[in-house]
Order: sequence, then structure tokens, then C-alpha cells
Amino acid sequence: MTTSDPGYEISPQRLPEAITTYLAAHRARDIDTAVGHYTDDATVVDEGNTYRGPGRIRDWLQRSAGEYTYTTTLTGARKVDDEHYTATHRLEGDFPGGIVDLRFRFTLRDGRISGLTIEP
Repeated sequence: MTTSDPGYEISPQRLPEAITTYLAAHRARDIDTAVGHYTDDATVVDEGNTYRGPGRIRDWLQRSAGEYTYTTTLTGARKVDDEHYTATHRLEGDFPGGIVDLRFRFTLRDGRISGLTIEP
């Protein structure tokens, strides 16, 4: 993570359960479990596109899960406040470039994910 990221570093094990179980489901490509961690009005922003609500998020997860073969390693975490966290992942696979570090910026509400922005 860069020093311009808000908040402070925490152990990835200290991420809230909603985030850790979502990330495990995402990594396992368990779409139903992953979608179940979002609020009904959740928004995901990835690669310049915005997906609103469980149906659109499900479509995004299904498409992104099948587009490339890759592994994901959680490399860091930051806490901004009780509702905002960033989890940094290293992806390695058969996509253009082969390796990328991505920040997953989560917003939580009532123990569920209400927002996720994924960016380098």
C-alpha cells in the first residue's frame, strides 16, 4: 500500500468478518456466498464500471470469475474507521501483464458490504 492510503495498517486477520468471508468466497468463486455479503443497495466499482444491487453484482462476479485464471494473495490491510477498510491483493495469472496489486476499498453498513471499489 502507498503512504497516501488513508487510515492505518492492520493485520489482515483483523479485517471484519464480512470482508474476510466475502474475500474467501470471492477467491473460491462461490458467487452465492459472495453476493450474500452485500447490502441490497450495494455498489461495486471495478475497471471504470459501476454495478448496483445484488443482480448486477452477481453478473460482475460471474463474468470476472471466468474471464481469466489467476491466484489471489492478500498482502495488506488498512483500517480507516469502523466502516471503511482497504485490503490489498496481488493477482497473478493469465491476464495482460500477468501480475497486479489491487486495492479493494470496502464500505460496511450493519455488518454487510455496502460499497466496494477495486483499483490499482
